[in-house]
Amino acid sequence: MAIENLVKKFGENTALDNVSLSLDRGQTMAIIGPSAAGKSVLLKCLAGVYRADSGTVLIDGVDITESSDNNQENWSDRIGMLFQQNALFDSLPIWQNVCFQLIENGTLSRKQAKDRAVELLGLVGLDADSAVLRPSDLSGGMQKRVGIARAIANNPEILLLDNPTAGLDPVLSNHIENMIETIAKKQKTTVITVTNDMEIAKHRYDFLTMMHEGRIYWHGKQDEISAAHNDHLTQMLNGSSQGPISMRTRNRGHHVVA
Repeated sequence: MAIENLVKKFGENTALDNVSLSLDRGQTMAIIGPSAAGKSVLLKCLAGVYRADSGTVLIDGVDITESSDNNQENWSDRIGMLFQQNALFDSLPIWQNVCFQLIENGTLSRKQAKDRAVELLGLVGLDADSAVLRPSDLSGGMQKRVGIARAIANNPEILLLDNPTAGLDPVLSNHIENMIETIAKKQKTTVITVTNDMEIAKHRYDFLTMMHEGRIYWHGKQDEISAAHNDHLTQMLNGSSQGPISMRTRNRGHHVVA
């Protein structure tokens, strides 16, 4: 995946300001940053929820942001997303939530979809009995798992996760992260996760990206994070720093911008 000069504005507010990143198949990346940094907006642009004002998103050299029927189908088939609020339909049982898209586009019959949902629920640690429950019957952690099951239902090449462990206790957070890591390795899925947990970002992902005011201010491998970087990134995440690191470096073709 290659993101090139992505721009997204809401009125006069620039949420994404020429964002450029790239990941190879199967690589994982955590995105951190203070509130209103553009993290969730970036994921929603990649997922097709928002249409970027300019820039490209290339998968295997094909720009999936171009507005054609083929590209729109390509987009939804190749990318799965877990939204921060899970976005489950409480009017539908869990199995229909998990395979909603596959039922709507006619990929699977209802029986096939139910069987597929049970399989996916097992993958995320939920038993078959949960398939007939409603989202309101589940705890927050269980709803997160259902959201992940839905995000991987069509075997996406790219998995986008918006704060998958937000509001969960450390034990459940660790379980969710282990599950994401297993899925990524087993299916060779490229994973991009927005998180507010610096420790998870540093130790669970191949790459770490810091966003601030709609721009990329640091991007690199975990072993490239110096003590100074680590302290400053943590301060920015906690809102106790006034701005990005005042230095310039190059990592995989991307710059830290001061």
